[in-house]
Amino acid sequence: MNKQPLTKLSVENMKCPIGLLHLEFFDPELSGFYVDVLRSGRKSYRLRYRDNKILKVVTLGNALNITLKQARVLAKDFLLKVRQIEVPTVLQDSVFLEALSIEDFFNSNYLPFVKSYKRSWSTDVSMVKNHIVPKLGSLQMGKVKPSDIAVFLDLMKTEGYAFGTCNRALVMLRYGFELALKWKIEGIDSNPLKDIKNLVCDNKIERYLSTAETQALMDSILESENEELQFIVLFLIYTGARKREVMDANWGAIDWLRKSWRIPKTKSGKIRHVPLSNGAMEVLEKLKLNFIGEPIKDTPIFPNPRTGKPYVNFYYSWNNARKRAGLNDFRIHDLRHSFASSLVNAGRSLYEVQELLGHADIKTTSRYAHLSRERLIEAVQVLPHIKIGIKLPFRAKPDT
Repeated sequence: MNKQPLTKLSVENMKCPIGLLHLEFFDPELSGFYVDVLRSGRKSYRLRYRDNKILKVVTLGNALNITLKQARVLAKDFLLKVRQIEVPTVLQDSVFLEALSIEDFFNSNYLPFVKSYKRSWSTDVSMVKNHIVPKLGSLQMGKVKPSDIAVFLDLMKTEGYAFGTCNRALVMLRYGFELALKWKIEGIDSNPLKDIKNLVCDNKIERYLSTAETQALMDSILESENEELQFIVLFLIYTGARKREVMDANWGAIDWLRKSWRIPKTKSGKIRHVPLSNGAMEVLEKLKLNFIGEPIKDTPIFPNPRTGKPYVNFYYSWNNARKRAGLNDFRIHDLRHSFASSLVNAGRSLYEVQELLGHADIKTTSRYAHLSRERLIEAVQVLPHIKIGIKLPFRAKPDT
């Protein structure tokens, strides 16, 4: 949190550093009062406060339209009204009150909120930065219509984005308006996305590794300068776990006696225990040789050698390896698909696969049920063989 005395000169000189969407400068004298400087250079006076333990933010006005002194008066009067549990009519009637835009709401309200609890909040930042703000940012939240969302959706499709990406944007916008209504943000009385349905797309997963492709990929990975990559990929193949789950794994989560891996934080928010195959155990045994005695429990299993901490990402080395193997279209997450498909093709039930993947809904698991043609042909062979006679049925000869 940046704190500095707010003066007319300091506000004029405030800038948002390159690489950030916005930067907040808080006043040390008046709690919650700050200047929000956007990447575009726009500056707004805002006030962060709590109402019934809910953190809220109100925009007092654009720094071009009101002075610092006027903004302070509005902030103090607003806080007084809130403490008296009265409707802040001073802001409703003020000529300085500026309608909240989508850009302001998502940068100053939505993102700080989801960052407080959501593990994947960085993907929300990317969606806001790359899609929502450029296409909808200038619209006032209270004046957005379903037709505006339809235009937004059409733009994304025209630009070639997958239906899944379009749907993620819709989900985020829908949730944003739900939060705005829940927080009773002034001027917003409906959710324009309430009756807009997500795009229907056939997202059945078809990409998974054949035996030959698996070998080609591993041969290519052995050529990588990243010596940890071979172990990470092998562990992903043997466990079907998510990339982040593997990258964050530590030695204390391994139960050697039960051959089990405890994942404390999963996508569903529940703890789960993953049984480890002989292949997964072999990977761990080899990595364990790096230690004298037992590994320290909170030490990462797959640390970045430069930092000793879990990898933030290893896309560069992975991308080079898959290209060398001729698998340009194969993603890290497809290793999870391959794991599930191999199990199903080996005759394991979807319920077993569901448990191993940690899916809450069997419908999600069914996307991975890719049975090979050989297994389908093998399946029909269990039907009883019925003997038939050799007498041919009588058929009248056609007239000649």
